[in-house]
This record gives sequence, C-alpha cells and structure tokens, in this order.
Amino acid sequence: MNKHTKKLMKDYYKIQDFCIDILEKAEKDVKSEFEYYDEIREYNQAKVLAAFQEERISEAHFTNTTGYGYGDIGRDTLDKVYARVFNTESALVRPHFVNGTHAIGAALFGNLRPGDTLLSVCGTPYDTLHNIIGSNDNKSMGSLRDYNIKHKQVDLKDSKLDFDAIKSALSEDSSIKIVHIQRSTGYGWRKSLQISEIEKLITFVKSVKPNVICFVDNCYGELIDVKEPTDVGADLIAGSLIKNIGGGIAPTGGYIAGKEELVENASYRLTVPGIGGECGSTFGVMRSFYQGLFLAPHIAIEAVKGAVLCARVMELAGYEVLPHYTDRRSDIIQAIKFNDKEKLINFCKGIQKGSPIDSFVQCEPWDMPGYEDQVIMAAGAFIQGSSIELSADAPIREPYIAYMQGGLTLEHIKVGILMALNNVGQI
Repeated sequence: MNKHTKKLMKDYYKIQDFCIDILEKAEKDVKSEFEYYDEIREYNQAKVLAAFQEERISEAHFTNTTGYGYGDIGRDTLDKVYARVFNTESALVRPHFVNGTHAIGAALFGNLRPGDTLLSVCGTPYDTLHNIIGSNDNKSMGSLRDYNIKHKQVDLKDSKLDFDAIKSALSEDSSIKIVHIQRSTGYGWRKSLQISEIEKLITFVKSVKPNVICFVDNCYGELIDVKEPTDVGADLIAGSLIKNIGGGIAPTGGYIAGKEELVENASYRLTVPGIGGECGSTFGVMRSFYQGLFLAPHIAIEAVKGAVLCARVMELAGYEVLPHYTDRRSDIIQAIKFNDKEKLINFCKGIQKGSPIDSFVQCEPWDMPGYEDQVIMAAGAFIQGSSIELSADAPIREPYIAYMQGGLTLEHIKVGILMALNNVGQI
C-alpha cells in the first residue's frame, strides 16, 4: 500500500494502524497465489473470446425484443456462445430466471418425474433449495415432494465426499435419477469441490449407475479453473448471471447448460411445454449479457484474489478461515469463523461501510425469503444482491460463520477487508 493510500485510509476511513500492518504483510504473502490465478484468467479470457468469434457476434446481436420475442437472434446466439464456453450441446441463458435458485429449480423440475429420487451427495444442500426439495415444507408449495419426487442425502465424511455411502445409496435405490453436486460451500464449513474432485465423483457415480444424470450447482464457480464441470462429465449445470459469469454487468438472469435434451426439458419449466426457449423477449439486456460474459474471466479472478487476500488477513488477525490462503479454490467464497454473534454482524457491517452504494446503511439480520435462519447480508452493490460485487452474508446460527465473496476490483476489496477488520479487531 503506497503512502498516499495509507494516509487516506487513516484520515478518511479511520483505519487503525494494526489493520494496515496486517494487510501489508498479507499482500506480500499472497503474491505467488495471485500469479497462479492470473494464468487461469489469461486462458479463460482467450476461451471466451474464441466463443464470441466462432459465433460471429456483432452489434446486430444486441437486440431489444418485445412481446413473444420470436426470432431474437441475440438471445438465441448467446445460448450458443455459452454452450461453447461450457463445452456443451446446448444452453439456456435468460433474464427471466430471477436467481440461481430459480435456474436450479427449473433444471430439477424439468428432468424429474413422480416416483424419481434426487440424491444430494455433498451433504445438506444450500438453504434456498430446501423449499424446492420440500424438506422443510409446512404447507404445500409445489415442491418436488408434492409431486412425489423423493430426496435423499449423503453426508460428507470428515468434510470429504463419502464414496462408500454414495455407492450404497445408488445401488440400493433404483429410482435415483439425478445426482445433485454442489460445487460451492454454500453455508457449510468445507472447501469447494475442485474440478478434479468433481471429475472423480462423476466417473465413480457413472460406474455404479451409468444412466443417472449428474447435475452440478455451478454457482460461484464459473471461470475459476481452466475447466468447467461439463468438461469432466457433468450432464447439466446451472448458475446465476449476477455471480461470476455475468461479469458484474448482467443486471439479472441465470443459465442452464448441458445435454440438449436435459436443457430443453428445463426450458419447459422456465416457460411451458411446447414453447420452452422459443419465446421470451429480452428487454434490451443483451448488450449487458454479452459484455458481462466477456468481462467475466477478469472479474471472477479479481474476486478470487480478494478472497485469497481476505483469508490471509483474517488468519493473521487470529481468526479461523476456510479455505486457507494457499488452498486451491473452486469458487469465490471465503468463510471466516467468529464463534461470536456480534463479531459476525460487525464484520458484515464493515463490508457494508466499504461499499460504493449504501455505505451509510446499517445492515441487520432479518427473516429473508427462502432461508430457515435469520440472515445478514452486506451488499452495497450496483445490481441488487449481486454477489460478484463485494458482499458478505451469513445465517445467524452457531458457530457464526461469515461468507465473503465478490469484488469487481481488487483495490476495492482491500478497502472492504480493512473496514471489516477495523470493525471486529484482532483476537
């Protein structure tokens, strides 16, 4: 940190000296990690560029359709670009997906039928999927359970995939149609799944049950490796455009990519059977979708660098973190364990103070739709709820773990980390 920035941190942001000292030490420690991720960014930028060039993208694709949206070449060609990026037969990229959970729900509802079973192999799925599954229904909500679609779960063993238990589940239940793989940590205390681990898992699953559909919740994981889950055998993936793949530019939306038949089935749950992806006007967002995808390789790695730096800063301050700063990453999330409710809340409030939007707002825990516990969310973002922008959130439950992610620029992430640490102090 140069002397001018340091003075600004002290005079304007009122950052204490110990915070700056820790950040400067952390910056030295993470240099080699940054170089590793820069190589990934370089490759993925070239890969995305090649997809644009292969599909001959021009200004004509920045369409603005209304009504039914028939013949929207921007929409239809973006599907092809995504299919190239993810190395799949097909893709469905739409502003009509309200979030990643919606895209995941469409993928599951579109490909499961009454009597089928969904098997989650990474422990408890992310909180917002519980209502989709029907695992916490107090009333009929149209969940999978309401359609007689069962859900089974294989817990992690010592924070690792339990292959013996997975084999038993697959062998004992012929109704299992989809294996659900959650790449990111969600609100768990484990490392995200590396692409090599996903490949090993899918190969193992297919050896036991060849015709099962391997579905990967790819949220937070896009463009963090030189490969995606669909490069190593995943049949279907889904995610949000206001996370990695939207590059901080896409104003809304989600995507599904994979085998053509499975994507088409999902499209019938986005709209209706017989129409699928053929309809849907795009309201002038196509330029943002294309530009966001083009920027995504750079932005996603900025977020990863911020997570690496945050890990080292909080380690040096005495807190337990996961992943550690030298661990290889497969998503943009950094977990910090506080074991203290007030410290957790104060960390998130510090991230909010460091935001460009609503920095003056005090974020507080609240009963957020889709979550079982109260949740605190710090997200002073240009796009509401965008977690590729610097944000931090947490369920208010023991052991009080904060999940920081995102950041469009590393320089901004540094400010956010300093303000969060300044708010909680050292141990």
